[in-house]
Amino acid sequence: MVDDPGASSPRAGTVERGFRLLRDLIAIKPWTFALAVTGATVYAIATVGSTLALRWVIDHAIEPRFDRGHVAAGTVAIGATLVVAIGIVRAAGVVVRRAWAGRTGWRVSAELRRRIGRQYLRQPLAWHANRSTGELVAHAGVDVDAAVEVLHPLPFAAGVVVLVAISIVALLAIDPVLGGVAVLLFPLLTVLNVVYQRRVDPVAEQAQGRLGEVSTIVHESFDGALVVKALGREREEVAKLAAKAGELRDAKVHLARMRATFEALLDGVPGLANVLLLALGARRVASGAITIGDVASFVYLFTLLVWPLRMIGFVLGELPRSLAGWERVTAVLREPVPPAPENALGRAGPGIGVELDDVHFAYEPGREVLAGVTLRVAAGTTVAVVGPTGSGKSTLVQVIAGLLPARQGTVAVQAGARRLVFQEPFLFAGPIADNIMLWRDIAADKVDTALAVASAGFVGELPAGLDTVVGERGMSLSGGQRQRIALARAIAHDPAILLLDDTTSALDPSTETAILGNLRRTRGSVTTVIVASRPSTIALADEVILLEHGRVTAHGRHDELLATVASYRHLVEAYERDRQRGTTLVSPGLAVVGESERETDLHTGEMPDDDSVGGRRG
Repeated sequence: MVDDPGASSPRAGTVERGFRLLRDLIAIKPWTFALAVTGATVYAIATVGSTLALRWVIDHAIEPRFDRGHVAAGTVAIGATLVVAIGIVRAAGVVVRRAWAGRTGWRVSAELRRRIGRQYLRQPLAWHANRSTGELVAHAGVDVDAAVEVLHPLPFAAGVVVLVAISIVALLAIDPVLGGVAVLLFPLLTVLNVVYQRRVDPVAEQAQGRLGEVSTIVHESFDGALVVKALGREREEVAKLAAKAGELRDAKVHLARMRATFEALLDGVPGLANVLLLALGARRVASGAITIGDVASFVYLFTLLVWPLRMIGFVLGELPRSLAGWERVTAVLREPVPPAPENALGRAGPGIGVELDDVHFAYEPGREVLAGVTLRVAAGTTVAVVGPTGSGKSTLVQVIAGLLPARQGTVAVQAGARRLVFQEPFLFAGPIADNIMLWRDIAADKVDTALAVASAGFVGELPAGLDTVVGERGMSLSGGQRQRIALARAIAHDPAILLLDDTTSALDPSTETAILGNLRRTRGSVTTVIVASRPSTIALADEVILLEHGRVTAHGRHDELLATVASYRHLVEAYERDRQRGTTLVSPGLAVVGESERETDLHTGEMPDDDSVGGRRG
């Protein structure tokens, strides 16, 4: 559970939000952070101790050596022991702080990425459809990095608080007058920090938002490189990226200028303060109020405080950027997760593979894709779902798979796993074996059987066989090879229901016939639902379901429907003409080439749910 950074008010102050941010981040890995702060505290105490040792050495060794010409060997030994011992303790404190501060930051980053990853996986398909991949990557990448950035200097800054508290006591103990002057300088540095963080807050948030926009454009351009090149959109994509990158650059430059001004002030104020302290200390020594060792230790201590005080400023400087990243991360983690659609699936009765009763589904209110679908599929049978573009075929199989929730009606399936294989299969960049087994322990003979059923014998001919590494999305393989591997992946996991969303669209008819024949012979107990657009595929099914305008208008054997249902006969004839011409069917009597239908759907804002979109090659 992540606290809402802005729960107390619409726009809480930066300091208040910052405290909540630090509280929530530290709570993720409190013990490693505590060890880092312990190291910083040891360093702080040893730092003050080093100034006291310096004063002792000056007053008992150095000054007597100048005054009397000699100093006792025991005194030198004591001074050397003090300096070396305190130095070793300081070094140990630094090592502990740095080591555990780094571990804290890395582990918190890893935990946040795990949480975001789990949140992404828990969200339904519709949630992902409304978000760009670049945006999701940015949340798990640059936003997490920005949010955790403040943790790295925080243990040191916490130790600095201890250092300042002890130093104030030591400075006042050495000389109340000099100590009072030094203490008055601390509020000045604090004011500089507060003014800076208030001015930089909106600038840092704007820069972080620009970074997410650039990440989105870059990811989309690279992911759609084939489309960009095919349509000659290189210049437009570069111009779009240049414009957003320019906005990011301007925001970063503005932020850098503000930081440069702030750091110059932090450098100048302590330098001027040292000059003032030396002048005042000389007068105090001349009056006999303090010793030379007191002044030396005093100035040394104040000088040592300059960098630690800058670290507090650095933390405050990173705070706005971390807040911007944290709020983007928590916005994702606070997203409500609706119940998984698959949990609403009922269990079908004996002998029934799939049963739908008055099922309705709409991507948008008032625009139903499935409008009262009722059907029953016997267990172990192969059913082909056909229909014109936009009739809801792909939506239907996704509802059966439990990927989309029925808005109304009931969906019941036989017990066991369901595996959906899409027309455009996705393969992970890695070995083919991992793509099939999905990093589960599956027997080798079962994998071999799955490859044989999917007619994927080409895998054995590859240089490394199952260990052959395919590129991102499997682009080193042909479309038909990717489809067969995706089919083998589904078969290897022993599904009770196998849903094929035009899975064989990239295969030649003979290979497709062989695969379907293999499925019928070897998967007798498996209920297979195939979204089909080839007459050869449809003819191999036990039954055919005709889907029109989101409704089942006919259900029966292929030859029966061909003889009795005119709309079905016209559709099959159009499929056949489409196959012969090598074009993509839009609806009976109308065809377009290649991917244009998908582009039209995207441009009109309609959710492309039909399997015939893109790449039916006949």
